[in-house]
Amino acid sequence: MTCYPKKIDLHIHSKISDGTDTPSEILQKVKGLGIELFSITDHDAIKAAQIISRELRDDSPAFITGVEFSCRDENGKYHILGYSYDPSEKAVMDIVQKAHDYRMEKLTSRLNFLKSEFGITFPQNEIDTLLRQENPGKPHIGKLMVKCGFASTKEEAISEYLNKGDFIGRYVRPEEAINGILAGGGIPVLAHPSFGSGNQLITGAEMDKRLSRLTELGLQGAECFYSGFSRELINEMLDFAKKYDLYITAGSDYHGANKTVALGHTNHPDVSDYPAGLIRFFRRVLADIK
Repeated sequence: MTCYPKKIDLHIHSKISDGTDTPSEILQKVKGLGIELFSITDHDAIKAAQIISRELRDDSPAFITGVEFSCRDENGKYHILGYSYDPSEKAVMDIVQKAHDYRMEKLTSRLNFLKSEFGITFPQNEIDTLLRQENPGKPHIGKLMVKCGFASTKEEAISEYLNKGDFIGRYVRPEEAINGILAGGGIPVLAHPSFGSGNQLITGAEMDKRLSRLTELGLQGAECFYSGFSRELINEMLDFAKKYDLYITAGSDYHGANKTVALGHTNHPDVSDYPAGLIRFFRRVLADIK
């Protein structure tokens, strides 16, 4: 009988995007928690995969490459996870670069919005430091606002200032992310499917329509087990995964001190009750590792 990992976490963010732990710190924490299979899925960035690959030892947990692309099209916003891709593949690097460029455009738009709408400006040295970050976003601006006395907390900075503007800008389309991941030999997976933009909850017929469209574009999996999902949402996503013959993944969406979610808290089932889609995912990615 094949033994599959008993504890996994396939949705983790490091300091390279909007987490607070370095990839090396995450590796040590994962090992200490007994997590047997993990992936670092930074937003629009794959540098963690390169760092971890150099630090793996014989006694390290199994690791698969990961990334999370922020996507948008005429039908809404999506977060597309990519797993087990070749980080040196040009198609992967090209879509990462495009996503990064769009992210930097949004950063500039947000800074201009704060200045025009609220009169908030920052010392040039602080802006230079912000621009040197690997993949800066709202949390980084929020922390800077707290540092400069414009908000009491990062959360206040985001909800009361940054979220007041509509920064549509340019986004990677879901088919671009999916095609880039597939071209790199990877598996495209819809992150936290039931949660859309902001407080949006996507279920029932709306979810069915979304999955139908995305699977036609090449989507291969869904994150059915997620730290923020209720049992009802998990069960609904498991039914959809079965309907569309999708791989199943499980992730915490750990961000270190930037969120209260614990590393390894994925709501995935007991080892004796793994659904078929998760077992198929294990078989695919563990074969890639070997």
